Amino acid sequence: MKKRNVFFGAILSLISISQPLIIKSGVVLSTASLMFALPEKVNSESNDFYFNSAFKKSEKGDYYGAISDYSKAIEIDPNDSFSFFNRAWNKGKLKDYYGAISDYSKAIEINSNDQEAYYNRGIAKRNLEDYYGAISDYSKAIEINPKYVYAYQNRGVAKEYLQDYEGALKDYETAISIDSDYYLAWSGVGNMKIKSEDYYGAISALNKAIKLNPSDSDFYNNRGIAKTKIGDDKGGCDDYKKAISLGDKETEKWFKTEGAAWCREM
Repeated sequence: MKKRNVFFGAILSLISISQPLIIKSGVVLSTASLMFALPEKVNSESNDFYFNSAFKKSEKGDYYGAISDYSKAIEIDPNDSFSFFNRAWNKGKLKDYYGAISDYSKAIEINSNDQEAYYNRGIAKRNLEDYYGAISDYSKAIEINPKYVYAYQNRGVAKEYLQDYEGALKDYETAISIDSDYYLAWSGVGNMKIKSEDYYGAISALNKAIKLNPSDSDFYNNRGIAKTKIGDDKGGCDDYKKAISLGDKETEKWFKTEGAAWCREM
């Protein structure tokens, strides 16, 4: 296989779908970005030429152009798993999740040990609400790499969607055992402990998440939920106000309609 340098980065995104005082959905990872760069001097019309051209277009946000060039690279070398992977990633950026799944599957067919292809295919399936399929792919990525912390985190999120809260909690705790500073996993633990009515445990986990990342409004909102459940209404009110100051629009909407009067009584 041609030597290619690897650039890897995980982009974080948040999903907040519920009102204050109702536990919010966990934090998830969007599709991981796995790109490959080649030396500049390659022959025009070669697989490497189109691969490099596609890579540069993708960096500039020209995903359609990148897909076109990766397709040309694949025409020249149908066994180029990197081009299939990168074309899938660009399709994901355009929300063509079915197309992305098809290309990730081809990358896996060529290289069955590609943990990133399984992981990213799981992301695409999750975006299509195929949570069982996503869990299967995350599990395969974990089988290849038992220390794949992002795969545990995302598998936990998929289990949340299926209301398998015990399974989700185990995955979040495993992620923490791999990386104790992974604040997304601490948040997941806190959310699952709210689900199981272990409010003190939830506050402890969310305290850790906030210490590691004090700028996430969801962490404060959910800690506020846990605090109100144990009767610490003032502490809950303070957390809701902090969430609002960090841009939590749902909490702000609730605060304007009924929360302000409630907090004034604290």
